[in-house]
Amino acid sequence: MAMSPRTLGFPVFDADNHLYETPDAFTKFLPPEYAGLIQYVEINGRTKIAVGGLISNYIPNPTFEVVAAPGAQEEYFKSGNPEGKSRREIMGKPIRSLPGFSAPEPRLKLMDEQGIDRALMWPTLASLLEERLRGDPPATHAVVHALNQWMLEHWSFNYEDRIFPTPVIHLGILEKGIEELEWVLDHGAKIILIRPAPVTGYMGPRSIALPEFDPFWKLVVEAGIPVGMHASDSGYQRYMNEWEGVTRGEMTPFKGGSGFMAIVGHMGRPIVDTMASLIGHGLCSRFPDLRFAPVENGSNWVRYLLHEMEQAYTSAPRSFEEDPVEVFKRNIYVHPFHEEDPVGLIELLGADRVLFGSDYPHPEGMADPLSFVDELHSLPTDDVAKIMGGNLNRLMGFDTAA
Repeated sequence: MAMSPRTLGFPVFDADNHLYETPDAFTKFLPPEYAGLIQYVEINGRTKIAVGGLISNYIPNPTFEVVAAPGAQEEYFKSGNPEGKSRREIMGKPIRSLPGFSAPEPRLKLMDEQGIDRALMWPTLASLLEERLRGDPPATHAVVHALNQWMLEHWSFNYEDRIFPTPVIHLGILEKGIEELEWVLDHGAKIILIRPAPVTGYMGPRSIALPEFDPFWKLVVEAGIPVGMHASDSGYQRYMNEWEGVTRGEMTPFKGGSGFMAIVGHMGRPIVDTMASLIGHGLCSRFPDLRFAPVENGSNWVRYLLHEMEQAYTSAPRSFEEDPVEVFKRNIYVHPFHEEDPVGLIELLGADRVLFGSDYPHPEGMADPLSFVDELHSLPTDDVAKIMGGNLNRLMGFDTAA
C-alpha cells in the first residue's frame, strides 16, 4: 500500500479519515427492549445487515473483513472511465481489512507511516442508520447512543490528542439530542457529526435550522465545538425513485445505475439544501459563532450555491438578516474532493476556509494522503499549511503544532 516517503514542514490534520465499525458497534450497548433491531444475517452465503427487519445493501460487506483497497477508485474519479470498465473492474482486487482500519493503536502507526499528525475519524456503516429508522425516533436515538458508547469504548473521542472520532447526534427528539450532546461532551468529544438532512421527529421531517432547535445550538456554541456534516444517506433516494418509476429502494452508493442517476447523483442536493437551510432559515445569523464543516461532500456545489444566495439577497433582501454569502464565508469550512479544483475554491472562499481530507481508507479516497499537497503547488506556503492542517487545528481549538 503506497505511503508517503516525504514529510512536510508543517502539521498535517486530515479532515476525512474513516474507521470501519466492528459487528457489535450498534448492538453491544443497545437496550434490551431494542434487541433484534439491528441484525447481521446470512443471505446466499454473504453477511448482510438488517435494520428494523429490512435487509440493507447500502454497504456490500458490512462486516468489513474484506474491503476495497484504499484509493482503488482514485484514478477513476480524477480521469473518468474512458474504457468503460465495470464497477468491479474499477474497484480492483479486494484486500483483507488492516488492523488500523478498526482500532486506534494500529491506526496511529499507520498515520505515522503516512505522515499524518492528526485525523478526524468518521464512522462508515453508521451513515445508513438514521434513514432506515426514520419512522421511529426513539429507536433512532437508542441506536445512536449505543453507537456512541461503542465508539467511546473502542476508540475514545480523543485518542492521544491525535485521533478524533466523531460521535453522532440525532435531533428527532430535541430533548434526547441535547442529552446526547451533553453526554459526548462529558466524555471528551471534540467534534460532533450531524447528518446533512431534515430530521424526522414525531411531527414529521423538518430542518434542524428552525428556531425550535435553538436550545441545542446554544449549547453547541457554549461548548465551542465544531459541527461536522459528513456525506450520508440523507434520504434523497425517495426522490430519485420517483423519477426512476420505482416504488421502493434504498440508496446503494456502490452499485451502478441509470444515466439519470449518474447525472443527478453527484449534484450535491443534500448538502446544498442543508447549507441553504442553515443560512436561509437564519440559524447562522442567530448563532454567528457556529462553525460547520461539510466533509466528503465535495466542493463543486459551492460556486453555484453562492451565486444563488447572491441572487436571492439581491431580489429578497428582507428575507435575510445579513448577506448570506458573507454568512457562508464566516460559518462554513469546506472539504474539497481530491479530484476537484482546490485552488479555485480557495480563490472563492479564501485559504482560511478550506480543509484537506483524504477519505482514507475508502476506495474513493486517496491511497497516499499527503499527495494532495501536489494540487496546491501554486499557492504560498502559508496557505498550503493552513489547508493541510492549520485551519482544522484552529477550528478544533488547538495550536497549529500537533
